[in-house]
Amino acid sequence: MQAIIAAKDLSKSYKMGQITVNALREATFELYESELVVVLGPSGSGKSTLLNIIGGMDKASGGELYYQGTPLHTADTKQLTLYRRNDVGFVFQFYNLMPNLTAYENINLSVQIAKDPLPIEELLEKVGLADRADHFPSQLSGGEQQRIALARALAKNPQLMLCDEPTGALDFKTSIQVLKLLKDFCDFYKKTVVVITHNTAIAQIANRVFHLKDGYIDKVVINSAPLPPERVTW
Repeated sequence: MQAIIAAKDLSKSYKMGQITVNALREATFELYESELVVVLGPSGSGKSTLLNIIGGMDKASGGELYYQGTPLHTADTKQLTLYRRNDVGFVFQFYNLMPNLTAYENINLSVQIAKDPLPIEELLEKVGLADRADHFPSQLSGGEQQRIALARALAKNPQLMLCDEPTGALDFKTSIQVLKLLKDFCDFYKKTVVVITHNTAIAQIANRVFHLKDGYIDKVVINSAPLPPERVTW
């Protein structure tokens, strides 16, 4: 498989008064095309820091990071903005939908800045909400809002989908629906999907699992037989 992301000795440190906090330490890894990776670890282990650096929302304090061979660790603000706009889709725990726009219009926000967007109608069908296209977020359940957020992230046709606790605010049944959508997006659209979570059960759907501890990638587990999301329980 071809590596879409390659990182070598990534580190990130912050100053808090007189104290230096090492949020990420010497992370070396690759992410491959069309794979689903789950990043596990307790709070403060560096999961969100890692995701933010991969997504170009933050820069590492040290080390190297490449996207399809292009260096991101030396990229300037404009280059990182274009990278986020064209190549990365973000999904968060809280949906961040525009409350005064319909589901269709929220997805269209992403389409308007995309070079090669996917059809909005196709995505609404994929997430099972074609009949809710003209509804506002306040008229949608939490699971429906998260599915719209997923469709919005995928609409610009990014190569990389980064998901920060995408099921954290959802009940079990809705969580499984969202995980199935992520897995389908990975397989059908051939995207690389990264999910960070506290929920160890979700790791069963992944091709690989990164375990973070105290800012280090403690271990990487290859899952030779990922479970379908509908067979996962917790």
